[in-house]
Amino acid sequence: MVRLKARVRAVPENSKANRAIEKLIAKRLKIAKSTVRVISGDTSRNKTIRIDGETDDLVAALESLV
Repeated sequence: MVRLKARVRAVPENSKANRAIEKLIAKRLKIAKSTVRVISGDTSRNKTIRIDGETDDLVAALESLV
């Protein structure tokens, strides 16, 4: 498990902030937006994110962010 902190300017209504977080993570990891989803914490400041893809590639990309 990796913990990251992120901030977005999108308002937290109609899942706009969640979509912005997904887009930000996808952009930083250089992967498709469709592979990143908020799976828990829709209305919370703390989120659980699911990222689909090749495990080794994702681990390397995440390590470069930390």
